[in-house]
Amino acid sequence: MPLFKLSLIRKIIVFLVTSMFSVLTIASDFQITQKAAYQGNDSAQNNLGVMYITGEGVPKNYAKALEWYTKAANQGNVYAQKSIGLMYVAGEGVQQDYTKAAEWFQKAANQGNVDAQNFLGAMYEYGEGVRKDYVKAADWYLKAANQGSSLAKKNLERMQSTGKNTRRSVTKPTTTLASQSDATAFVNLGRMYYKGEEVQQDYAKAAEWFQKAANRGNTDALLLLGNLYDKGIGVPQNYAKAIQMYEKAANQGDLDAQWILAGKYYYGDGVRKDYVKAAELVQGPANKGHANSQYLLGLMNFYGEGMPQNHAKAAEWYTKTANQGDVKAQGLLGIMYANGIGVPQNHAKAAEWYRKAASQGDKDAKELLEQLKNKGH
Repeated sequence: MPLFKLSLIRKIIVFLVTSMFSVLTIASDFQITQKAAYQGNDSAQNNLGVMYITGEGVPKNYAKALEWYTKAANQGNVYAQKSIGLMYVAGEGVQQDYTKAAEWFQKAANQGNVDAQNFLGAMYEYGEGVRKDYVKAADWYLKAANQGSSLAKKNLERMQSTGKNTRRSVTKPTTTLASQSDATAFVNLGRMYYKGEEVQQDYAKAAEWFQKAANRGNTDALLLLGNLYDKGIGVPQNYAKAIQMYEKAANQGDLDAQWILAGKYYYGDGVRKDYVKAAELVQGPANKGHANSQYLLGLMNFYGEGMPQNHAKAAEWYTKTANQGDVKAQGLLGIMYANGIGVPQNHAKAAEWYRKAASQGDKDAKELLEQLKNKGH
């Protein structure tokens, strides 16, 4: 699949929240659908197009999909019209052509299709396939918003907040805002390729888009790309690059990245084991309420790893994360209260924590709770 142009990504990601191939129903039997399609039923023709493009009951065939979508669209089927527009946007089965995409979105939008109205608004906003026109963009967003589209309302608000006056020509948004918008779009597109949502799953392409966003300093992209390098998904496994991505995100203050890095040094995963380094990394996010970091810090205090052993401190950190619902910490606090480790022995509190852990499916906590009851506590 050809890569989308930069400006198109901004809009297409915003709107691909809606289904690329929305239909009323898809017949489970290909033969029945095909027969109805040959008889001229536009819904069946559209559904047949969906089957060919998704591989539902038949091998994927973009050319066939376009053929049947076109038959349905020429009969006024709004879903087929929108789908053809998206095929031209993505360049799937056809040469990428934003002008033709806009023409098909226009047909569907004129019939009141909310998705098409949003897409057409985006094309006017960014000047893809049509001359840039903020007034027309706002008009189409407004039509979709009046049908209850929260997405369209957000797009109208965004246009106003970024200085896109819908009544007269104004300058473009600042480079910083555009760069941030691009990075978010890149991440979303990468996620689509990673999950196979609306596009064929492709981990390598996911990595490409994450890298583009990472180059703009996007912390989500740095984490996602780090994970791909960590596991060798879509890219050759490379622990050094994974650590590099995590470090960049951590240096920007990302709490998840700081915790992940701490875990790497704690377990010696891809780096030399270093409890002191792990302790340094995990302290910050733990102080800021990051539950996983609080659990790791509790663990390190309990065993004296990277710091002096301190069961009382361990109990404090376990309590913080347990109060956020961490089932492991809840079970451990039950044990600590039952045995007076780091806290005064208190069977009632032990039972309380065991119950909380058991309610989340912790079988060990459930068994320990029963043992406590059997001992008369």
